[in-house]
Amino acid sequence: MTHARRRPVSEQAPEPVSAADINARIDTGKPHSARFWNYFVGGKDNYEVDRALGDQIKEIFPGLVDVARTSRHFLGRAVTHLAGDLGVRQFLDIGTGLPTADNTHEVAQRVAPDARIVYVDNDPLVLAHARALLTSTPEGETSYLDANLYEPEEILRAAGEVLDLRQPVALMILNTLGHVAEFEAARSLISRLMAGLPAGSYLVVSDSTATSPGMIAASEAYNKSGAVPYHVRSVEEFTGFFDGLDLLEPGVTRVTEWRATEDTERLAVDAFGGVARKP
Repeated sequence: MTHARRRPVSEQAPEPVSAADINARIDTGKPHSARFWNYFVGGKDNYEVDRALGDQIKEIFPGLVDVARTSRHFLGRAVTHLAGDLGVRQFLDIGTGLPTADNTHEVAQRVAPDARIVYVDNDPLVLAHARALLTSTPEGETSYLDANLYEPEEILRAAGEVLDLRQPVALMILNTLGHVAEFEAARSLISRLMAGLPAGSYLVVSDSTATSPGMIAASEAYNKSGAVPYHVRSVEEFTGFFDGLDLLEPGVTRVTEWRATEDTERLAVDAFGGVARKP
C-alpha cells in the first residue's frame, strides 16, 4: 500500500521519483489494465504483451473496442453536465488511467476555467505520464495523487490539500471498480469516499457489465492472461453502487444512452453508467 503523494502543477519538477524507481514498478511481462485499455482507445502507451492480449480479446468480443470508446464519451458528457449545468467546480477522479484525449481536467476547465481536479492512481506507468495530466488553466488547478483506492480516508486527506471538501465535489470512478473482486467491498469503498464529501456532491461511475456472452467470455479470457483480474458485474449490482444517493435522470443506463445527444453513438454496448447526488 502506498501513501498518497501529491504531484502539484508547477514549473518545478514534482516530488522526486526517479525513473529507476518507476521502471522497477512496471512489469512489461504481463498485460496491465491501464495499458490494455489505452490500446483499445487508440493510445500508444502500451507494450506488445498488452497489444497481443487486446488482439486476442478482439477476436473473442470485438464489441469491447466500442465499450472503451463510448465509455470515454460518457466521461465527457458527465463532466460537461456537472460543470456546465450543475455548477460543479471540484472533481476527484480515482483510477485515472493513462492520459488520452479529453481527460477530466480538459473537459471541466473547457466549461469552467476555475475548476479544480485531483487525479488518483497508483499505477507506475500513469505516474510516469502524470506530467501530461498536470496542466491547468490559470484560474483552476490540477493535481495528481499516487495513492491506493483501498485507502479512501488517506485519499480524502491528501485531496483536501487541493479541494475544499466543505464544498461539493464530483467523485469519479470510471472503469476501475472491476478490480475490486467483492461487490460489497467495492460498495464500501464508495460509501467511505462519499462519507467524506459534503451534501450536494456527486458520484459518477461507469463500468463494463456482464450483459452479453461476449463480454463475459472476454472478461474470462482477460483474467486468465496473468493480468490483475477485472470483474464485470450485473446491472443490478452496478446500480447498487448508488444506494443512498439520488440518481440524476436518466438514471443508470448504457453509457451510450446517458444524456445522449444527436451526435451520440446509440450502440448497445456492455457498459453502464450513472450520476447521483448526495442528499
